[in-house]
Amino acid sequence: MSRLDNFISRMTAQRDILNQICPEVAKMEGLVLELGLGNGRTFHHLRERLPGRRIVVFDREVGAHASSIPEDENLVLGEIRETARSFIGIDAALVHADIGTGYDDRDAVTSTWLPDLIARLLRVGGFAVSGTPIDHPLLQPLPPPPSVPPGRYFVSRRV
Repeated sequence: MSRLDNFISRMTAQRDILNQICPEVAKMEGLVLELGLGNGRTFHHLRERLPGRRIVVFDREVGAHASSIPEDENLVLGEIRETARSFIGIDAALVHADIGTGYDDRDAVTSTWLPDLIARLLRVGGFAVSGTPIDHPLLQPLPPPPSVPPGRYFVSRRV
């Protein structure tokens, strides 16, 4: 698969999963946390799907399109692994993490800390969505929409 096709597949999977769970997230209390702002596309999408909801975004630096940058009070800059720790116990309704690099060795390192961080940020019943596997005893994997191939993108619920 070409890198372009791989990107399109990942973005389509991300969108389809978020569209599936956002109606449930809208019924829940709690913040939405976006781990990795990047270009800001997913933040922009979540803002449209969850109007009025506070979305706190974490990234190393701002590189997003001007229309997709959160307000200063909802932007946390620094190493996500460190900065998001101050939000542990916040009982988020949704944590979305699209911080994979496409390099297996780097993503393997992220997989050593990301699932535990996500589990500790979420409220019971909250959703975790990630471009990298999020295996954790407190995260129950959910089936993605039929449009999402197995292993393409991951969705779980905090138990």
